[in-house]
Amino acid sequence: MTVNRLIYLPLGGAGEIGMNCYVYGYGPEDGERLIVVDLGVTFPDMDSTPGVDLIMADITWLEERRDRIDAIFITHAHEDHIGALGLLWPRLKVPVYARRFTALLGKLKLEENGYPGNTITVVRPRPETVEAGPFRVQFVPVAHSIPESAALVIDTPAGRIVHSGDFKLDETPLVGEGWNPDLFREIAAERPVKALMCDSTNVFSLHPGRSESTLREPIRELIAGATGMVVATTFASNVARLRTLAEAAQAAGRSICLLGRAMKKMVAAAQEAGVLTDFPNTLSVEDALEVPRNSLMLIVTGSQGERRAASAQLSRGKYLGVQMKEGDMFLFSSKTIPGNERDVLRIMNALSEMGVDVIDDTNGLYHVSGHANRPDLEIVHGILKPAFLIPMHGEHRHLRAHARLAEARGIKAEIATNGMMIDLGGNAPEVAEYIETGRLYLDGSVMVPALGGVVRDRIRMALNGHVMVTLLLDENDEPLGEAWAELMGLPEAGKTGAALAQTIETELNDFLLRIEDRVRRDDDKLDEAIRRIVRQVSMEEIGKKPEVTVVVSRLQAE
Repeated sequence: MTVNRLIYLPLGGAGEIGMNCYVYGYGPEDGERLIVVDLGVTFPDMDSTPGVDLIMADITWLEERRDRIDAIFITHAHEDHIGALGLLWPRLKVPVYARRFTALLGKLKLEENGYPGNTITVVRPRPETVEAGPFRVQFVPVAHSIPESAALVIDTPAGRIVHSGDFKLDETPLVGEGWNPDLFREIAAERPVKALMCDSTNVFSLHPGRSESTLREPIRELIAGATGMVVATTFASNVARLRTLAEAAQAAGRSICLLGRAMKKMVAAAQEAGVLTDFPNTLSVEDALEVPRNSLMLIVTGSQGERRAASAQLSRGKYLGVQMKEGDMFLFSSKTIPGNERDVLRIMNALSEMGVDVIDDTNGLYHVSGHANRPDLEIVHGILKPAFLIPMHGEHRHLRAHARLAEARGIKAEIATNGMMIDLGGNAPEVAEYIETGRLYLDGSVMVPALGGVVRDRIRMALNGHVMVTLLLDENDEPLGEAWAELMGLPEAGKTGAALAQTIETELNDFLLRIEDRVRRDDDKLDEAIRRIVRQVSMEEIGKKPEVTVVVSRLQAE
């Protein structure tokens, strides 16, 4: 008799915030039919991933089972949930389902990478149902900081799963649907919820979450009191915030200009999807330059300190002809994501040096989170009454705190980090097996595995510098001239005061005079010996062991 199992496997997004990718399966062991929820990215930093453009989950496990995947479902259009779609879909090539606004942005990502946008099927919210193998999936509207976000109700022969996606309990989010508790009561009454996979981002926030609508008046008052030009930045995807900022500018009699490709793309997509129907008129940057400073407001990209975004460009001087001056105001209507603090502070300080008044969210007036706080999570637990809770979308400390919160209510919980396959079929969630997981890097236009060594070597060169040694040998393996060394990222002189390259060359040429024939004729031994000498000299002179490249050219006898 064949025994079927119901499994849950996070490949990204569990034990970290970002790079979301989750797998559900139902069927016999190692023969389950599979669905994927979200294909997101996370972003690099110069300390651990220098030069990398994007980071995403390694989907090798999925690729090896591509013939068993029935669909991909995208919960919403934030980059950490949809950002890898155009890069990873070609490796899976299965149907994709999303709501209209999300589908529009996903279509652009696919087309930018040369793939057909009609791969994505637009799905209306519950009760419309998508059948994918043994799964029946409904999109349930939830409030978040981007329009048309959705939780997923996933019905299987082994029970009902609710995958929360990212959400908050906001009944008046200004753009998109609000939180509807009756809808979730209906879901729980219709069929018992076996497992809730739930957003854990704000589990440490002990006060109830605030509505997006609470920002309207504070932002309006702030803009009304400004005397110079006003510039505001927020997440480009937060369409409701963009509208609040634009309406505040309009109320103050200011013309509005959007700066940044992402900002314009989000507004256009929201208008095309029909979720943004009353956005104030905007000016081109050329027309904005003709408007008096005290009658202008710019809404710009770069709330997280991104070096090439409009905020950073303005902090360095002119951007598209626009320049900030003393008496202007710059508003960060956003929360700084952990890890971005240094870049954001750099912009703030540069603006301050110009005499610009910088306003951030220190007092909580100008930003609210898009994620449910602890009291909100408890409300959802109480409404859905799941048999199991698996926390997701959080670092390990978030997952652990969320699991304890559920267990305090008598809900069985399991902490599942990336690569932990959980069997949901029994009376309690159990770890079925561990899957090897990893990361993929988009490095320029090429995808490279995190463990491939490319970035590791780049970090080593950044930390220790690089020396290239070139040596020419004749047909008898005797040196033709002297070895020479070229330095990159190293001081010109060491502690003795002599030129470092010259000191290295002197040691190498002394070595070549006394070298044994067997070493000189063996490329590997010669390479190793030269590397050792370069590192020894460098360590003595400058206290570092650089990366070394050895180029040996041998002349061939005619």
